[in-house]
Amino acid sequence: MAFAELGDKTQLLAIVLAARFRAPIPIILGILAATLVNHSLAALLGSFAGDFLSEDVLRGVLVVSFLAMAVWALLPDRLDTAPKMFNRFGAFGATLVSFFLIEMGDKTQIATMALAARFHSVLLVTAGTTLGMMIADVPAVYLGDVAANKLPLRLMRIVAALIFLALTAAVILDFGRRLLYA
Repeated sequence: MAFAELGDKTQLLAIVLAARFRAPIPIILGILAATLVNHSLAALLGSFAGDFLSEDVLRGVLVVSFLAMAVWALLPDRLDTAPKMFNRFGAFGATLVSFFLIEMGDKTQIATMALAARFHSVLLVTAGTTLGMMIADVPAVYLGDVAANKLPLRLMRIVAALIFLALTAAVILDFGRRLLYA
């Protein structure tokens, strides 16, 4: 999940918030809180959907979602303007609200739903995807403008796409192995 976030709009938002507030701890806590709520809801939805779908359908959904995330990782995100709530809520509040909203329908939320549908573990999937978000976004908070100007985001997006392609291949190979030994 951390690789999927490199160059993503949430990482760009972390940089904008860090540059605006210069208060890393409230920003990091806001990212953590927003991600836990968002990914918990996504994992619950995914787990619920997983109860109604067969294992083969879930594996297919996982393959398609990983392929989609590989392609999506190659597309750069932009955060053109800072959200207007910055001045009203302070560092924690602005981070909490903006991160929660910006994650709606994002690739990490979709991945969280797909993983929860496949593995039926809301807690572990939420913990893993949240950890991935924090691994990607905390350095952005601390690096601020330096990260925006120095990291080769195109290369990071390519690496993220390759990782999702490898995950796709692993799921397909696992499916093929199960068919052979069934």
